[in-house]
Amino acid sequence: MLKKLDLRQSSGDYLSSLPRPKVSQDLPIDSVRGIISRVRREGDAALIELTESFDKVRLEGIAVEQSELEAAYRRISPALRSALELAAEAIRGYHMVEIEPDKSFEVNGLTVNQKTVPVGVAGCYVPGGRARYPSSVLMTAIPAKVAGVETVILCVPPGANGKVDDATLAAARIAGVDHLYSVGGAQAIAAMAYGTQSVRKADVIVGPGNIYVSVAKKEVAQDVGVPSSFAGPSEVVVIADRTTPAAWAAVDVVVQAEHGPDGLAWFISWDESVIDEVVENVEQIVEASPRRQEIESTLREGGYAVLVRDGHQAIEVANAIAPEHLEILCDCFGELAPLVRNAGAVFLGRFSPASLGDYVAGPSHVLPTNGSARFASALRVGDFVKHIHWVEATQGGIDMLAPYVSAISQAEGLIAHEMSVEMRKSNA
Repeated sequence: MLKKLDLRQSSGDYLSSLPRPKVSQDLPIDSVRGIISRVRREGDAALIELTESFDKVRLEGIAVEQSELEAAYRRISPALRSALELAAEAIRGYHMVEIEPDKSFEVNGLTVNQKTVPVGVAGCYVPGGRARYPSSVLMTAIPAKVAGVETVILCVPPGANGKVDDATLAAARIAGVDHLYSVGGAQAIAAMAYGTQSVRKADVIVGPGNIYVSVAKKEVAQDVGVPSSFAGPSEVVVIADRTTPAAWAAVDVVVQAEHGPDGLAWFISWDESVIDEVVENVEQIVEASPRRQEIESTLREGGYAVLVRDGHQAIEVANAIAPEHLEILCDCFGELAPLVRNAGAVFLGRFSPASLGDYVAGPSHVLPTNGSARFASALRVGDFVKHIHWVEATQGGIDMLAPYVSAISQAEGLIAHEMSVEMRKSNA
C-alpha cells in the first residue's frame, strides 16, 4: 500500500526527482468562470440553482439565522461543546500573540508611522462533502476576529437534508461568525467575492476547498484578497525510528490520508526494519478503517515508505517535499528540528501527532500544501490586516534628502519627481 523508495544513494536535487501526487492539468477553469459569471449576474437565484445542481438539494434561502446557530450550540453533546470551546480558547490565545503593535521609525528628518488596520469583511470557506469540519470554522473565523475584523462571514455547503450540520453551526456560534450562508463550491467563492442579495461582499477570502474552490479563488484574486498559500489536499511526512512504536507512526501516516484523494502521505526512516513494520501496520489500519476508500485513494498515488541514510537526509527529503504537516517522532528531534526549512506545521516527539494541530494546539490548521510551504505559512492574523504607513517630513528633512531624490529621479528620467522636492527646499 505504501510504495517503498530507497534514497540512501541519492543527494542534492531531490525536488525534481521525488515523486508527487498527480495534479490534473485539465483544471475546470471554463466551468468555474461560468459559475462566477452566473453568480455575478444572477445573485441568489444562481446560488440556489447551482446548489440544486451540484449538491442535489433545493434551498428556500441562502442565509442561516443566528438563532439556528444558538439552537445547534444547545443541541450538540456536552462533550463536543466542551471540546470546541477548549479548541476555540487555544486558537484565540495563540493568535492574540500574533497581533502587531503600531510602530514608528525616524531617520533623516522623516517620521514614518506604521499602523495595522483590519479588513472590513472576512469571508471564510469551510468544505463539506466527505466530512464535516467544525474545526475549520474555528481555525478560520477566530483568527479573523482576533485581528479585529468587524464582520466575519462563513460559507458552508448544505448536507443532503439541505441543512448545515449542528456541529458546524455550533462552531460558528463559538467563533463569533456574524453571517452564515448555506452554499458551497465555486459559487460560494464568487458570492463572497462579489456579493449577492444575501451574501456580504468580502475583502479577503480564506479556507481550504476542492479544485473548484481553489480555481475560483485564483479567478477572483484580482478583485478580493486571497492568501498566497495553496490550501489543497492534505499532506503529511512522518519521520521516525525505533524509539517510536511502529503503530503510532503508521496511524499518523493514515490520519491525513483520511481526508481523501490527491494528498500525500510519506513515512521516512533510516531503519529498514522499522519501515517494514510501519508498512504492515498501515495496511492493518486501512483494512479496518470506515474511510478505507478515501485512504486508499491517497496512498495509491501519494503514499511512500522511504529509506534514507540518517536523520539529516530525512530532513533534506522533507524540505524538498515542503509538506503541510511534518512529524519528527524520534527521540533525536532536538537535533533535527533546527534543520527544517519547509513545512506548514512541525510536530516534535512521539507524543505530538499532527491531529493535535488539527484541533486543539492553537495555530490554524489551514496550512500551505502542494509545495507552497516553501514560501507560505499557516493562516494567520496577518492575513486579515493591512499595514498602512504614513510619512511626515520636516523642512530640514526636505533640505537634506532633496539632492538624493533628485539624483535618483534624474537617473530614471522622472523630472517631476525632482521638482516636487526641489521647490520645497528652504532656499528654493
